[in-house]
Amino acid sequence: MSKPASEATRLFQQNFSASLPEDDGQDFRDSRRGLIEEVKDLQVRNEAGRVIWDMETRYACMSPGTPCPDTFNPSLWRFQLLHTIAGLFEVCDGIWQVRGYDLANMTIIRSETGYIIIDCLTTVETARAALELFFRHFERKPVQAVIVTHSHFDHFGGVAGVIDPGDAASGKIPLIAPARFMEEAVSENVFVGSAMHRRAFYQFGGRLPVGPAGRGGLCTPEGSMSLVRPNTTIDHTGQTMSIDGVDFVFQMTPDTEAPSGLCVYLPQFRALCMADIVVYTMHNLLPIRGAKVRSATLWSHYLNEALHLFGHRTDVLFLCHHWPRWGKEAVTGVLKSQRDAYRYINDQTVRQIRRGRTMLEIAEDLRLPGTLAEKWYLRDYYGTLRHNAKAVYQWYLGWYDGVPAHLNELPPEEAGRRYVEFMGGPEETLRKAGESFAKGEYRWAAQVLHHLVFACPKNREARELLADACEQLGYQAESYTWRNSYLNAAAELREGPNRAGCTVVSRRTVENLSVPDLFSYLAAMIDPAAAEGRSLQINLTFTDTGETYSLGLENCTLNWWPEADPDAASACTLTRKTLDRLAVRELTVAQALTQGLVREEGEPGALAAVFDLFEESPEFVFNIVTP
Repeated sequence: MSKPASEATRLFQQNFSASLPEDDGQDFRDSRRGLIEEVKDLQVRNEAGRVIWDMETRYACMSPGTPCPDTFNPSLWRFQLLHTIAGLFEVCDGIWQVRGYDLANMTIIRSETGYIIIDCLTTVETARAALELFFRHFERKPVQAVIVTHSHFDHFGGVAGVIDPGDAASGKIPLIAPARFMEEAVSENVFVGSAMHRRAFYQFGGRLPVGPAGRGGLCTPEGSMSLVRPNTTIDHTGQTMSIDGVDFVFQMTPDTEAPSGLCVYLPQFRALCMADIVVYTMHNLLPIRGAKVRSATLWSHYLNEALHLFGHRTDVLFLCHHWPRWGKEAVTGVLKSQRDAYRYINDQTVRQIRRGRTMLEIAEDLRLPGTLAEKWYLRDYYGTLRHNAKAVYQWYLGWYDGVPAHLNELPPEEAGRRYVEFMGGPEETLRKAGESFAKGEYRWAAQVLHHLVFACPKNREARELLADACEQLGYQAESYTWRNSYLNAAAELREGPNRAGCTVVSRRTVENLSVPDLFSYLAAMIDPAAAEGRSLQINLTFTDTGETYSLGLENCTLNWWPEADPDAASACTLTRKTLDRLAVRELTVAQALTQGLVREEGEPGALAAVFDLFEESPEFVFNIVTP
């Protein structure tokens, strides 16, 4: 049960509001410009009738002019108000967007005989609903091509809702994506998928209710995702393509917001799509859900490149999140400011690194210059200046700050016990933390109470007070990912984690892995206690793909090579589909042998022995704020 904002938080919100830039209302005008139909009661349902996307409930408490509650940062409240509109918009003559039907936007471009889509949302259901909204206003013609800008699921998961996957597989409909798309789309959700999904649950506020004391920002829909292999690859900047009478010029932007990404210029429309490397918030150089750290210098470079390649011939800038900007001055202004922001974060972090300052010290003190800080589209709604500074530090120097005392710190439970001991025991620690909480020192109270909870996880008073501190920090946060993480922590401290299970790696995902990537996934499941002293060598031949691999177990590690080993003691013949089913535990090796799905020669039981060494997939809902 959430609690009200404290007096310290109310005062914080008042002071924060007074510090904000002047609002000329242009964002609110732009966010509604070109509106063809607003869908005020939007709810998207799956085939079973369950609501999987709900804008009606999400923003029921919000409308332009609604006063900001004390439980919401006033800047974040303004950002939320800008996202209450769901509907169909005209970007320019011949280009439209559906916004508010998902976490991302769907862009629809008129071609000679139909339409071309840029990005197709997260789920089949939301993508289909978005396209149906468009067809309520425009002639129902076929989708002639789909362009996917990058390898994050909110931009490709709905592809089966806008085209028949078979038409992409046959090449009938171009499905266009940047180089390395499949590799990155799959790997991000597989190798550390369970941990990343659990952390994303915090980042997006998966268990939080909507309302003034609840979730911030948009979350992801809960429908069916599709992953269809692209049939056309973009691999260099300046690559051009003409599709059904529409010309495209591509810019490659890898290793920025996603490891695989591109932007698109449409010369006939004088329109530039900057995908996700321009958004109307500071973006993440390292999202708090976890990912590979991103390069601030590359990000700045690609924005500068776009400015020089396309800025002088662009009349409208549109994005895969948020709303467009119209006019050369507005377009170049956004590109320059965001270019300079990422360059500034990199350069000033590096300058401080050279002076010997640590990651925490730099993050605490770094500020944008006034000319950038006054831009609403560079505020900390998603990424934040603090954790971006830490990301730059990590990019260059890694996790270690050079302080020997930090080389081999005690793990959280033991450290917690000793901290609490030094502070005079649990009761005294709780008393002192309560005093800090009463003064509004929520960051410090949370830091101290974290040690107490890890030392005494059954101490209900400690958990409740830590929940209260996290809750107030969430109310104060300008970043909705910080808000959601704090409020999710408070909920779990009070009520415990929601133990509803989740299958992170499905057969649909696994079947899109290459064989080496699938072996890499399995290799990280080896239980060393069970594998100690074991040695096995198996040849695997896949009858449906014609591939043969030797698979070896030695020194508690799994290794492979794309050819048969003449000294292998065992050989197995199976299909790749059977291996996928074995990998996700739809099938055991014994069942596969009985059903004739695996044929084994030589030493019997070798394949079963390998699979016996794989531990069960870790529970999705592992603890975060408690031991």
